[in-house]
Amino acid sequence: MTSPRTVRTARPADVAALVDLIESAYRGERSRAGWTHEADLLGGQRTDPDMVAEAVAHPEGTVLVAEDGTGIVACCQLEHRDDHVYFGMFAVSPGRQGSGLGRELLAEAERFARDQWHAGEMRMTVITQRADLIAWYERRGYLRTGELSLFPYGDERFGVPLRPDLAFETLRKKLG
Repeated sequence: MTSPRTVRTARPADVAALVDLIESAYRGERSRAGWTHEADLLGGQRTDPDMVAEAVAHPEGTVLVAEDGTGIVACCQLEHRDDHVYFGMFAVSPGRQGSGLGRELLAEAERFARDQWHAGEMRMTVITQRADLIAWYERRGYLRTGELSLFPYGDERFGVPLRPDLAFETLRKKLG
């Protein structure tokens, strides 16, 4: 039986645990325990302490964390931008993927964006090669926009590409 989960706003003291969670969910061998990894697309790091600390302290944003008796098990970043909220840095501990935790945290992020910031839309970018992840978001009401942006090749803060064709597609969902 798992402990009840709570969702709260991240604090600066959470940065190291968040970096470890995000890295474990996306990169390296640990990430292969879950289905959301990018280990076949990207090597290197997914994030670093400076990027996470910046997200935690962002004046127009927040990082939500889900925790249970074992500590932080999921997180996401929300950034209020003009007419929408950007959703990113979404990570669920590989051993918890497929348990409904990601779906619960995404719903909480949407509620937060709608109720706290009165946002009418949530947007995110997903690597186009992640068809399984895009399909997961589509099942939760997100629409593909066809709006593409290139992966930041040459900026190893975001990883080392293992293929030359990586791109992001913007997904969006009306809230409320």
